[in-house]
Amino acid sequence: MKSYRKELIVNAPTRRAFINITHEVELALVESGIQEGLLLVNPMHITASVFINDDERGLHSDYETCLEKIASHAPIEQYRHNDTGEENADAHIKRQIMGREVVVAVTRGKLDFGTWEQIFYGEFDGRRPKRILIKIIGE
Repeated sequence: MKSYRKELIVNAPTRRAFINITHEVELALVESGIQEGLLLVNPMHITASVFINDDERGLHSDYETCLEKIASHAPIEQYRHNDTGEENADAHIKRQIMGREVVVAVTRGKLDFGTWEQIFYGEFDGRRPKRILIKIIGE
């Protein structure tokens, strides 16, 4: 069994963003040479998420609206975590809702996706460089 590891660096210019990373993940899969196996993608930060869904602007707007209703950023005083001097408690909660990571089957050297599926990095406390881990195992 082979194993391949790669890190991507993202630097969202805004506090929150949804970034399609499917192409970068596909390039890592090609680099790995693995034809059959499993591919894991996860953000290496506790205020970010990786998820699979459709690349549709309205859906991403709906995510933003719903997440803000569930865990609004302001007022920052509403969160005990922010008593430490942080202002990102909402980002931790949003990450928990959107999920930590994704695992995708690799079949014949390709991501084994359903219709419209793509991989996204969800940033909830941006404006600084963050890492995304890609780990692929298989043959």
